[in-house]
Amino acid sequence: MGILLTLINAAFWIYNILIIIYVLSSWLPQLRQSALGIVLGKIVEPYLSVFRRFIPPIGMIDISPIVALFALPFVQKGLIFLISFIFNPGQILEIFG
Repeated sequence: MGILLTLINAAFWIYNILIIIYVLSSWLPQLRQSALGIVLGKIVEPYLSVFRRFIPPIGMIDISPIVALFALPFVQKGLIFLISFIFNPGQILEIFG
């Protein structure tokens, strides 16, 4: 189970980096239109679009990626909690018992 949690943590760390690269690429339109930018968009946009539905841009500034980056650790902790509960429910029940 330790390996699974390590993989999940690594995946979320990489996803954080991908979001940051995608946001910074908005300053370089050529990068967004390149093959790398298109792949990043396909990976990151589904998550960011959830926040863009609820958070409108302020002028020319889109703050939804900031909120998305802030929310991602909560998603990570929730996923780790669920996996821990599935694979070892006794330990979770002892914590909250």
